[in-house]
Amino acid sequence: MNELLLRGLYAITDERLMTELDFLLKAEQALLGGARLIQYRDKSSDTEKRLYQASALKQLCKKNNSLLIINDDIELARTVQAHGVHLGKDDTSIEHARQQLGEDSIIGISCYNQLDLALEAEKAGADYVAFGAFFPSLTKPDAHTASLELLKSAKQQLQLPICCIGGITVDNADTLIDQGADMTAIITDLFSSNDIQTTASHITRLFS
Repeated sequence: MNELLLRGLYAITDERLMTELDFLLKAEQALLGGARLIQYRDKSSDTEKRLYQASALKQLCKKNNSLLIINDDIELARTVQAHGVHLGKDDTSIEHARQQLGEDSIIGISCYNQLDLALEAEKAGADYVAFGAFFPSLTKPDAHTASLELLKSAKQQLQLPICCIGGITVDNADTLIDQGADMTAIITDLFSSNDIQTTASHITRLFS
């Protein structure tokens, strides 16, 4: 995987902020604003909805030259031919995901505020790691807190692209990008915006 692709705004969908009626519209606005990756994250048990939305997102990503990552669900990622999957500490192993999805698939790993997890993920063949939350998060109010010092250390010790997540907004994203964040994952500040495309464009320009 070309690491140049793993840079920029990383939009993450949220069923609380995106209804079934406006889901695709909001997702496309984020992509039109420059989101380089979009992660389909839906914790519901509605398999029909999940398949439809993930499949439609794949087509939007193809149209906008962006990458589709599926949260947790390897089978869904394989079914819709997503570009990859994002795994947490309680999900399947990197090795299993690689076996199921193939060598060219992107595998991202949540490392919370633990550099050791990121170093292990790199050795196991992950394509990127994610740290957070860097700021108070409405999506995960009880999330582990990650520091700028952690980000600095990670940049020094890791060869992988680093994604930052947690409470990131138009107003604070530059702090993380200046310290070396390759991607900023944003949920609430993006999909609760009255103008998603403009918000996405603002974040995208910070990487220029």
